[in-house]
Amino acid sequence: MRFLSIFISILTQVFSMAILVRVLFSWVPSLQQGRFGQFVYDITEPILGPIRRLIPSLGMLDLSPFIALVVIELVAQLLQRLVG
Repeated sequence: MRFLSIFISILTQVFSMAILVRVLFSWVPSLQQGRFGQFVYDITEPILGPIRRLIPSLGMLDLSPFIALVVIELVAQLLQRLVG
């Protein structure tokens, strides 16, 4: 069970960092063009895309990364409680 708990924690951190990197990359569009930018897009879009479809942006402000970070943290906490 300890392994599963550590795995959930690491996975949560990886997705959270990827979302933060994507936000930073959105401020510097040239960074999005490389392989790493495409990789970050590929792993975050399955999370951010559905949220963006449900909650439209407020002008130039896209709340989907913030909502995704909150949801990821809540799911991780729930899974940690279930694992023990």
